[in-house]
Amino acid sequence: PIQYALLFPERRKNSICPLDLVKIGQLTFEAPDLDTFPCLKLAREAGKIGGTMPVVLNAANEVAVKAFLEEKISFLAIYELISEAMSCHVSKPVFEIDEILAADEWARNLTEQLINTRSSRN
Repeated sequence: PIQYALLFPERRKNSICPLDLVKIGQLTFEAPDLDTFPCLKLAREAGKIGGTMPVVLNAANEVAVKAFLEEKISFLAIYELISEAMSCHVSKPVFEIDEILAADEWARNLTEQLINTRSSRN
């Protein structure tokens, strides 16, 4: 489905072999380490809260990761920025696409402001 969405309307043959669980033989699962991966904890929290909160998490994450890749912030600041954006947001139920777009724009603007504030302090 991802390949189809990326190449639409063109359709190409998939070169990836199907997953063969018999060939793999065994899978091992462990509980996620939320201390090592704190953004996963934020994602779970956003999902539980629902409404516009997952939109805010996603938008803040995209802005923070971009800033990291541009070497404007540290890797650990990604978590801090997402967390701060989420804590500043009051989630609302979503009924219209405009509410999603507004929450996305709000979170992107806030995260940019937070990054700029950090940059001006350094």
